[in-house]
Amino acid sequence: MPWRYRSSAAIAIILATVLWPGRSIAAPPVSFDIPRTTLSDALARFARQSGRQLLFAPSDAAGRRGAPVHGSLDPDRALAKLLAGSGLRARAAPGGAILLEPVPVARPALLSLIDPEEIAPAEVAKAPDIVVVGTPGGGRRRQDAAFAVTSIDRAAIDRLAPASTADVLKLVPGLTIESSGGKNGANIFVRGYPSGGDAEYVTFQTEGVPFFPPATLSFLENSQLYRIDETVQRVEAVRGGTGALFASGQPGVTINLVQREGGNHLEGVAKLGAITDGEVRGDALLSGPLGADNRFMVGGYYSRGDGIRSPRFDADRGGQITANLRHDFAHGSVLVFARYLNDRSQWLLPIPVEQNGRHISAYPGFGSGTGTLAGPDTRIGTLNDGQRYDLEDGRGARIVHLGANLEGDLGGGFTVRDKLSWLAGRADTTGLVSGDFAPESAGAFAASLGGTIASLTTVSDGRAVSPDQAVVEAGVWTVRKRVHALVNDATLEWKDGPSKATIGLYATRYGSRDRWDTGNDLLLTATPNAERLNMTLADGEIVTRDGFASGASFLVDARYTGTDLAFYGVEELKLSDKVRIDAGVRHQHHSVDGTVAGNEPAGPGGIDGNPLTLYDNDDAVLSGRTSRLRYRSGAWSWTIGANVDITRAFGTFARFSHGNSFPFFDNLRDGITVAPQVDTVEGGIKLSSRSLSLYATLFHNSFRGLATTVITNGAPLASIGGARATGVELEGVWRPIRPVSITFSGTWLDAHYRHFYTDDGLTDLTGNRVQRQPEWQWRVTPAWDFAIGGRKASLSTTVSYMGDRWSDVQNAQRLPRFWKWDAGLTVDMTQRLRLQATADNITNAIGLTEGNPRMLGAQGTGAIFARPILGRSVELSARYGF
Repeated sequence: MPWRYRSSAAIAIILATVLWPGRSIAAPPVSFDIPRTTLSDALARFARQSGRQLLFAPSDAAGRRGAPVHGSLDPDRALAKLLAGSGLRARAAPGGAILLEPVPVARPALLSLIDPEEIAPAEVAKAPDIVVVGTPGGGRRRQDAAFAVTSIDRAAIDRLAPASTADVLKLVPGLTIESSGGKNGANIFVRGYPSGGDAEYVTFQTEGVPFFPPATLSFLENSQLYRIDETVQRVEAVRGGTGALFASGQPGVTINLVQREGGNHLEGVAKLGAITDGEVRGDALLSGPLGADNRFMVGGYYSRGDGIRSPRFDADRGGQITANLRHDFAHGSVLVFARYLNDRSQWLLPIPVEQNGRHISAYPGFGSGTGTLAGPDTRIGTLNDGQRYDLEDGRGARIVHLGANLEGDLGGGFTVRDKLSWLAGRADTTGLVSGDFAPESAGAFAASLGGTIASLTTVSDGRAVSPDQAVVEAGVWTVRKRVHALVNDATLEWKDGPSKATIGLYATRYGSRDRWDTGNDLLLTATPNAERLNMTLADGEIVTRDGFASGASFLVDARYTGTDLAFYGVEELKLSDKVRIDAGVRHQHHSVDGTVAGNEPAGPGGIDGNPLTLYDNDDAVLSGRTSRLRYRSGAWSWTIGANVDITRAFGTFARFSHGNSFPFFDNLRDGITVAPQVDTVEGGIKLSSRSLSLYATLFHNSFRGLATTVITNGAPLASIGGARATGVELEGVWRPIRPVSITFSGTWLDAHYRHFYTDDGLTDLTGNRVQRQPEWQWRVTPAWDFAIGGRKASLSTTVSYMGDRWSDVQNAQRLPRFWKWDAGLTVDMTQRLRLQATADNITNAIGLTEGNPRMLGAQGTGAIFARPILGRSVELSARYGF
């Protein structure tokens, strides 16, 4: 059956199941070995063996004992059995976490009327309630946190079936995620912070420690250094709040990827998936005990395929393997982990589409959801400077990552923690980057050069091509990066009654060895999997060589080394059972050293000295001269916040924070030394009940000294200044009846530039909307747990909305609003085997996420260059657990 028919059939099956009645779905069984012991110890064992997160006050568990639990059981039933007779009950927190609380005294008969299934939170919660990023020490219950936090558990990750790490962050309000650039080419924008792309103001961590401290470098956003697979237990995100104090001190958003760990019994997972584009992926995981005090986990994935925008070669290929080992000792534990990633995918860039106001349609003959200029004819070649390239190299990373977490109880209320990370490897990019002009006839292209066509042929076979053939230019860009980073974050915590004080020392040294070759424009047919063209003008001028109409326009040969040293301190004080306040301060010293080679024109007539060969006349070459970079600066950050629990289920918080960022390597190379400063005022409400969990945050940001850079007309163009943003973030889950849940999240954002200048300071963009971030965006996911012929199943569907945006700081290239519809179905064939189907972009919506950053001003109407979201696809997978 052709893939397109299989796709339609799969979608029909998913939608048809809406008509089927059923009952609640439970999680797969887990092997438990919990003896009769104190309730606190029993709950700790349950959390480790099940992978579930438990929230409870130590005073509630004091003096109570847990019932023994042995054998292979559903985790909800196991918890109900453990709590039997304890006086505590469990309910779903706003996520995969489980909240334990005393049975209300006013209703003493309630416990005896509730069976184990009713006590246990059978609903799959949508976000864990423990956060270990953006907080000192071991974490903070979400209901107690005086900042905005989202946590995404394994069930939510499985339901989403993300194609990339960045896709998971679509569940986090306040962030605008563009994953249309491929699995390793995302843009992540934060709360109205001005940014030209990649993932500025986003810190990625694993196990609470950053693995590459620069939030972003040109052609490197840190989500491409870590892929989501079965080894990831949950993903946590702290927006604003205390993030400016901890780890790398990033004031934007801190993302923590938490690994699974082994339990007391040997367990494993094997998963095989296939996508309608022909990609096949296999995942595996094995975990369990190694002796009495050791637990291990090892797992990973491997995938291979063309990708939805197929270039007709294996553009997406690679895998990852992760392992960890935890050792528990008398007064603490140590976790060591290792990861190897070797993964790449096609770097997807703007393609031809048709725009008429807010209406976007496909360019004739070019599939908006599946088309790409890259193809067999453009895959391999030689640049003017002799460098060979292969588009199959794509964008990705090949890195080794090692780390360790140590925690020890020193007695007297003192706890020491140390988190270490070392990473080294390559993060290279090779892509076919759209040019400045939209499709036009070959004759019009020749006229723009001041001539007429004498000959126009295909490079591959010399076939004559009509002057009326629509053509485009696209450049072969190669970026080679060797990166390394050593990070250590050590803290000492002291608890004394209502007070908890934390002091920390953060130190890191990191670097990058860069070699860029951008420009290198090819003259191509304006068709999917385009063909290279050779052109000669009537006056004898030779326009192309093997399709190349130009060589390098911007070269980089540079080495950079950065060092950061910071100390921080935080005091958290519980004023009463309902009121907590915290305040903290951080000082960070940032230094960068490096060398950068200079660019210069190739000289009269270009590289070959012949002015009639137009393809190399304007090439840039390295001058042979280098300049040194040296930057030294320091800055203070601080925050103060308060949290008030009005009831056990309802609370509110308020916070002010002042954060700093520093210019990283690319800014300093371009002569930009401004250091961003961000002041944030935020407050919110938090509601956590059995039927409704709701979190709403109001924030206002004020930015100074911000800089964004895009490569336009072959060289970096910087825009510098400030901005202000006010917004509301909303997220939660409503459970109207037991088998039904409705998860929702959304953001309203009013963000404008303020004293923001571009064109070397000639143009003031004050009042313009901050680029690439909409005023409105939201997503709603209803889910229904039911049964098919006695087999447990779950059906979900997601409707998401992205409002109007501007692709550029000038607000000349509009990205019209669009809707997107996805759906998913899981069926438990047995207690061990689960089948899943996920349909993405069911309606084949054309949603633009980028215009043409290589040109200034509006592109006009009709044919333009822009980057749409990926077209419709269906993923089918089978998961076996033991």
